[in-house]
Amino acid sequence: MTVRTLAASLARQAAARPDHVAMSCAGRQVTYQRLTQESNRTAHALRAAGLGRASRVAYLGRESEHYYEIVFGCAKVGAVLVPINWRLTPGEVDHILRDSDTELLFVEREFVDIAEQVGRSLPRLRVVVRLDSAEQRAAGFYAWKADQPDAELDPVTGPADAVVQIYTSGTTGLPKGVVLPNRAFFTFSEAMAEHGLDWMDWYPDDISLISLPGFQIAGLSWAMQGFHAGVTNVVMRMFISQEALQLIGRLGITTTFVAPAMLQMLLAEPGATPASFRSLRKVAYGGAPIAGALLRRCQEVIGCQFVQIYASTETGNVAVCLPPADHYPGSPVLEAAGKAYPGVEVKIIDQEGRLLPAGEVGEICIRTPAHMLEYWRLPDATAATLVGGWIHTGDAGHLNAEGYLFIGDRIKDMIIVAGQNIYPAEVEKALGEHPAVAEVAVIGIPDERWGEAVHACVVLRPGQRATPRELLLSVKGRLADFKVPTSYDFVDDLPRNPAGKILRRALREPFWRHLDRNVN
Repeated sequence: MTVRTLAASLARQAAARPDHVAMSCAGRQVTYQRLTQESNRTAHALRAAGLGRASRVAYLGRESEHYYEIVFGCAKVGAVLVPINWRLTPGEVDHILRDSDTELLFVEREFVDIAEQVGRSLPRLRVVVRLDSAEQRAAGFYAWKADQPDAELDPVTGPADAVVQIYTSGTTGLPKGVVLPNRAFFTFSEAMAEHGLDWMDWYPDDISLISLPGFQIAGLSWAMQGFHAGVTNVVMRMFISQEALQLIGRLGITTTFVAPAMLQMLLAEPGATPASFRSLRKVAYGGAPIAGALLRRCQEVIGCQFVQIYASTETGNVAVCLPPADHYPGSPVLEAAGKAYPGVEVKIIDQEGRLLPAGEVGEICIRTPAHMLEYWRLPDATAATLVGGWIHTGDAGHLNAEGYLFIGDRIKDMIIVAGQNIYPAEVEKALGEHPAVAEVAVIGIPDERWGEAVHACVVLRPGQRATPRELLLSVKGRLADFKVPTSYDFVDDLPRNPAGKILRRALREPFWRHLDRNVN
């Protein structure tokens, strides 16, 4: 039976594996039957509060078992969940609540002050439900729905109906609400099953670690895949590398999805040896490029299968994958993002929208049945990103002759030196191979002769030293001369937004503030 809504997916697992542990958080376990009952109570309580189809319901808190009860509860009444990054400032939280017309807010005790600060001026916000603490079974939340029945509700939504509204990180302006339908969470598993591929597979006894936050598409999508497969999902309140390492060993984690930086932190933990990761059979990674040296070390120490995932919030789910079969020493495509999933198409276009041949760099466009419905109440932005069924990602890259996608950088971060296009990620990757370099961000700065020049902002590893000349020599011969940075700044850290993305515009601003425009 094809299942294409969150509500139907959970109902199927509750019928097939009622007593199987659906999730575990800080030692608290919830079976599939219990998850169904509690999400049903949540749904009935939402309906009793006057919320239903297309109502916006926000969540401000860390990961926990009650978060996923709310996810499924919203889905069962057709409400659209708006998960909020708990690292945001009060002003940023206010923007999301105001922009989304949130009517009900679930908030953990730690963030109640923010909710009270912004909630007074939000006319649409009618109800605030406090989740006192996960350790106390979120007393306020459970009291709020205690008198509600645990019976299933009649389905009110279908695959094309909105189920979640995730706000982009806002690297260039105010965050936009990406509205995703139910189907966005199921095209992935359908394609794998239909074509018999094991790029990302699930075993009945898998134990999945949810270490990415549920306010991002990567974390929420990974969790939904695990629930859809009926496995046990171990929920981390937030990622702490020491805790993650302990959970892997103690609970026998078999699969997880992480960002490359998280792999770096895991390997840096004292006592991280091959024995620490012996239960893992497959690790998916994505969200940022991975350095070759880091991937090689992961393969040596962790020693399981690896899968690279490329997608965006707007594509709704996995779009491109580098499968385990391509993760071998000397693989010619090891630096690729991978190939398009079955049912997904990828093309590269130039600035005029013309299709580019293999090998030429341009904007990556993706056509996928999992794509977003819209940017909430931003028709012009929606029309610019979703064009004829194609998501214009804003990422630069190229396809090789075999259809493998190689990511360059963000189009807007491109540097133009004497008419030559330079993508920062390529330069950053080369500089990052230097043993003294911990992090690096490359930007374009004004140059009277060439228009722009390449400038590197470098964070050195503790106790390490390097000079601009040493860094220059380290990339000489590996990069074309026009791509080699002509100037360097050594900094203690790099500016980031709440989602952890480097804010290149903050690095660029001091160099460009005296000019009328940010290109030269």
